[in-house]
Amino acid sequence: MSRILAVDDTRALRNMLVDCLEKAGHEVFVAADGREALDQLRKHKPDMVITDLNMPIMNGIEFIEAARSEPAGRALPMLLLTTETAEELKARARKAKATGWLTKPFDPDVILGLVKQLA
Repeated sequence: MSRILAVDDTRALRNMLVDCLEKAGHEVFVAADGREALDQLRKHKPDMVITDLNMPIMNGIEFIEAARSEPAGRALPMLLLTTETAEELKARARKAKATGWLTKPFDPDVILGLVKQLA
């Protein structure tokens, strides 16, 4: 069982992620934006993060950049889950040291496979 932080400003998508991950036996913590996600990262020290890109207050790339400077986030697998496909954004995500990039809508089998592989 892994401890996973799911970050998305859309409640429905957060709930789908939680449902998918909890049914597979994982413990899931949630946040609605990057700032809240940093608090959850510090508090729960998850094994992995799945974060949305476009969020208010602090977007997914900004969150990953900030998390990488935290002891709990330095080597943590962090996946971006987004509808965006622009190469420039993917390049920014790589520069921020995102572990991977997934497009919405997500495939539960793909998410669970990545969790098994990375967490």
